[in-house]
Amino acid sequence: MRVFEANISLQVCVFLKEFLNNISSFEIANEKIFGKYGLISFFENRDDFRELKNRVSMVAISTVAEPDRAEYGDFQTNQELTNRVAKYLVKENISPDIIIEPTCGKGNFIIAALSNFKTIKKVVGIEIYKPYVWETKFNILNFLLANPVNNKLEIAIKHCNIFDFDFKNISKQFPNEKILIIGNPPWVTNAKLGRLNSSNLPEKSNFKNQSGLDAMTGKGNFDIAEYITLMLLDAFHTHDGYLALLIKNSVIKNIVFDQKEKKYKIGKIEKYCIDSKKEFNVSVEASLLCCRLNTNPSVECNEYDMYSLEKKTSFGWLNAKFVSNLADYIEKQEIDGVSPFEWRQGIKHDCSSVMELERVNEHFINKLSEKVELEEGLIYGLLKSSDLKDRVIKNSRKQVIVTQTKVGQDTSFIQDLYPKTYNYLKSNISHFQARKSNIYKGKPLFSIFGIGDYSFKPYKVAISGLYKTCNFALILPQNNKPLMLDDTCYFIGFDKIEYAVYATILLNSETTKAFLKSITFSDAKRVFTKDILMRLDLLRVANLISRTEIDEQIIFLNEKYSLKINLSQWDNFINEMTPKKEKQLIIFKP
Repeated sequence: MRVFEANISLQVCVFLKEFLNNISSFEIANEKIFGKYGLISFFENRDDFRELKNRVSMVAISTVAEPDRAEYGDFQTNQELTNRVAKYLVKENISPDIIIEPTCGKGNFIIAALSNFKTIKKVVGIEIYKPYVWETKFNILNFLLANPVNNKLEIAIKHCNIFDFDFKNISKQFPNEKILIIGNPPWVTNAKLGRLNSSNLPEKSNFKNQSGLDAMTGKGNFDIAEYITLMLLDAFHTHDGYLALLIKNSVIKNIVFDQKEKKYKIGKIEKYCIDSKKEFNVSVEASLLCCRLNTNPSVECNEYDMYSLEKKTSFGWLNAKFVSNLADYIEKQEIDGVSPFEWRQGIKHDCSSVMELERVNEHFINKLSEKVELEEGLIYGLLKSSDLKDRVIKNSRKQVIVTQTKVGQDTSFIQDLYPKTYNYLKSNISHFQARKSNIYKGKPLFSIFGIGDYSFKPYKVAISGLYKTCNFALILPQNNKPLMLDDTCYFIGFDKIEYAVYATILLNSETTKAFLKSITFSDAKRVFTKDILMRLDLLRVANLISRTEIDEQIIFLNEKYSLKINLSQWDNFINEMTPKKEKQLIIFKP
């Protein structure tokens, strides 16, 4: 049966029918339910009381389709998993006085807590979706009817926006009680909820203090679960207790990363990996984050399998460096420094239907399947992440219109020099105007980003930011024009092909791959980023790799890709990578 769009068991329905039969007001009903079961304010108002009393008087089982709230990041945790989590915490000698469930949903974590922890005195659950508030109350009542408890309980299920709830007040009210924060916050970003016009959003703010372009192009976007977790840590990190939340792996990584600066009083930080496909039927990498509150701050996290409890790895901070595998990193940390070359991100235009083309004979076809005639001047070959699978790349599947040679450049020249291209772009102005990113506001017509002198270097070494495979591709010119990359790729550019080949060999060495594996997270949205790549000190890599290995790789590339490279420029390449201070020391060395 369903009441208030919430499921209610036959046991609870029959109980409430009899219990409410001779009760005339919701105040009396609340008083009696609290007195017997500890549920505070079971009815919020007279109307709810009357409707429920009327509905249960006509006991009948009916089914109504469950609303699909997955788009809100709402993945209800099944009872088997909530029980597994609670039983693990019991084995860890966690014995809370107070349970806090910040986004309680249908109450499965609360039920698991009531089933496994015998020391509970108070439960606080928060939920914004009213039908879930009722379903949680019904489920708790159903549990208590079947499993009477001897100790006096106080259970408050609050219908409110979590971002309006004062968690610090609970910490002040119960300074000496042990708290367990447990649950499964939404697996969704603020931008996604904003697009859905959800009210369950924090007040708009750049809460991670991103600046400039970072805040406008994606780094300012964040997971709601991360915001919630940090909000809870702010309120309770100095309070005795424990935190156990099911959140995305990326959020756990961010929290451990931020520990170096925030220094929350949390220790014994642990990550228990779950099978999200099995538990929630979603392809999202997620885990149980566990940590002890009110202890010496830790900047490391031990990773385990949730089902076998076997340890997998440890990640976190070591010597001011953030790494994904502490043990492996120690062996390769020598090359962790600063890249001698500036890694760049490819072109960002957010208008692929117009800007990206395929060449067909003497004309082009855009993504709208329109035949287009353009001048060749602004047309360049374009490579995407999926194109960077080979070791050497000479051709591209797609073309792109490059409207600027540097960010912010006036684009009026296009009308004079390339009238066909200008008319084509102008006829599709609505597509450019529909771009939502703030980076385009106030910029010249048809503006792009990720463009500069570096984009026009004839030889590049590039890697996909999206794929887990660590493959650096040597990019050669196409028809005497440099190939461009899109913004999912990162690259370094060279004027000399020899330098590009040497860099490709160093970057694809086993030494480099092992190091990158130790500092990258394979479940990240972008495994390889500029920040990661800028840590690669290629000069140190060059000093670790034998000349024989360099020779062998040059022979391999020459034979397979018809190159004509030798080591005649090697010393100049090494000199190019050597910092100025080291060069001066060499010059003045007695």
